[in-house]
Amino acid sequence: MADNAAPLLIKRYASRRLYNTETSDYVTLDDIAKFIREGRDVQIIDLKSGDDLTRAYLLQIIADHESQGDSVLPVNVLTDLVRSYTTGVQSVVPEFLAASFEMLREGQSKMMEGFSKPLGGMPGFEAMKAQQEAFLKAMTGGWGGASGSDSRGSASSAEDLDEIKQQLADLQAKLSKMGS
Repeated sequence: MADNAAPLLIKRYASRRLYNTETSDYVTLDDIAKFIREGRDVQIIDLKSGDDLTRAYLLQIIADHESQGDSVLPVNVLTDLVRSYTTGVQSVVPEFLAASFEMLREGQSKMMEGFSKPLGGMPGFEAMKAQQEAFLKAMTGGWGGASGSDSRGSASSAEDLDEIKQQLADLQAKLSKMGS
């Protein structure tokens, strides 16, 4: 995509069709919702009058999702929003909603940042890793270069080593899942 800092300009023609000025093709409300989910800001302008229709179309996208069962807004929140239009509180609601969503975005980004760090940043991970390595060394110490053992003992030891390695891999996978 082009410069993500500039909103994507969508023009609405008299036929009510929506035209993406970047890609020179027609788009639907679902396409616009996808652009927004991908982090792109959009601006929808009526070609004839020049009116900004962005709010109306964003509300339409929300209404469509809510009516399809993709409910994000509980009924009590919707009720409070309707009430805010009929009371003197309507000037406070936009700032409150904006601040609430900003806090939500910050919380999500901090959570994702925590997940993206390797497990090595988890407290106690290095000590646990050292214990695993010491255990593996102790368990496999005499097996690698053991002399004078019969072929059956050697095969059994190799199987035991493979089993321990598998158990260790399983344990590491479980630890990875705990970290994510």
